[in-house]
Amino acid sequence: MLSCVLSRGFCQAVAGVRSTSYPTFRSVLRDFTTSSPKCDETSESVVTYSQLKTMLSSQNIQLFDVRNPDEYLAGRIPEAVNIPLGNLEESLKLSPEHFRQIFEVKAPGKDDDNIVFHCKSGNRSSKALEVARQLGFSRVRHYKGGYSEWAEQEAKLT
Repeated sequence: MLSCVLSRGFCQAVAGVRSTSYPTFRSVLRDFTTSSPKCDETSESVVTYSQLKTMLSSQNIQLFDVRNPDEYLAGRIPEAVNIPLGNLEESLKLSPEHFRQIFEVKAPGKDDDNIVFHCKSGNRSSKALEVARQLGFSRVRHYKGGYSEWAEQEAKLT
């Protein structure tokens, strides 16, 4: 991920240069160090709390919690399947049959547009996006607010 952030940030800094002007090393370095892009994180890749609620109520979601099992057991979003981030890559490489045997849900497909990752606060789920995309899951998203936001919003409803 660091290489992606570094290369993307550098490319953004260099892309800001017009063909008629030449940047100084200092200006490129300043642009590079002050920008902090997230690798492949666009508005299309982020699911909001209200979008997540809608997807859950319509049962149109494959929700994967990439937190550790102890965090998952301490509190979870309904319908979420726990696949810790450290196990995600090998899990997504499983055959559909083996995936179903282990996780007791349908295996996600590379073209599915309803795959959502979440963690506590969005950091691990952002990394999960990168892992899944490297494996060819081009339409995956993540709930950036994570379980922390979920628990806060749900508490307001009671």
